[in-house]
Amino acid sequence: MDFLQDLGKVALGSRLRRLGEVFAVDAARLYEMYGVDIHPKWFPVFYLLSRQGECSITTMSKSIGCSHPVVSQVVKEMAKAGLIKTGKSSEDARVNVVKLSTAGKALIPNMEVQVQDVFEAMDVLLRQMRHDFWEALEEMESLLGERSFLERVVERRKLRESRQVEIVEYSDEYHEDFKRLNYEWIRHHFKVEREDYEILEDPHGKILEPGGAILLALYENAVVGTCALLKKDSKTFELVKMTVSTGMRGRSIGWKLGCAALEKARSLGAAKAVVESNTKLKPAISLYRKLGFERGTAQHSPYERCNIQMEINL
Repeated sequence: MDFLQDLGKVALGSRLRRLGEVFAVDAARLYEMYGVDIHPKWFPVFYLLSRQGECSITTMSKSIGCSHPVVSQVVKEMAKAGLIKTGKSSEDARVNVVKLSTAGKALIPNMEVQVQDVFEAMDVLLRQMRHDFWEALEEMESLLGERSFLERVVERRKLRESRQVEIVEYSDEYHEDFKRLNYEWIRHHFKVEREDYEILEDPHGKILEPGGAILLALYENAVVGTCALLKKDSKTFELVKMTVSTGMRGRSIGWKLGCAALEKARSLGAAKAVVESNTKLKPAISLYRKLGFERGTAQHSPYERCNIQMEINL
């Protein structure tokens, strides 16, 4: 039973490490067979120097695609083995570079023969495969260069968690959460104003009884986001008190709340929705634009912090 094979795609990293170990074992024997006394992990640095003569560690790091600390460690090990030396660049005396020592240069002829044999053996191996492994490897490296694997897993995690978010309508049991989340974001960016206190302390009287609505986002039965619709007139509702708890941002919860709020506004007979904000809240402005809001005509606002008003026709 091959446990890693049974695990499938989730064990890709482990499979690649195992495959790397297979090559590493044979590589050590190959270096010995060809009389090239170097550690397999030194090969990229050794071969680059054999071709270019001299390089700074920064240049080698970029050329090989390894971090600066990793290349620095390899250079230290090779220097201890007497294969390389450091000095000033022949082109710019201000730049420190690494060069092969006399002992290192003496290994180049055997290395060239080894590289040619390995190249031909690898070419035969790849042609025996049904799939072009080399092209697939290059494509994967390119894709991971655009977006790391960690970022891709985080994206899937956030998507999974967002699917677990439930949008519910307000009831008195959520009053403290409604206040807490909104006071938190307001105090973080601005100061709490009189209008804030009136709405947050009396959501029934200020929002619900005049014909508005309050929606909340629940994740694992905890309130992680809120938004409300304040009725301005028979055909216009204002999107207010919209926020998502800090630890749950980036999971499309704001998007789900916004979509649900606009749909609720339509069900209440709204022809237009408006929202007030501040341009320093770039993620919020971006969300409103994504929802379809556009900059509207400036109207009097009860909030000092408001410097942008947006609207959408429903």
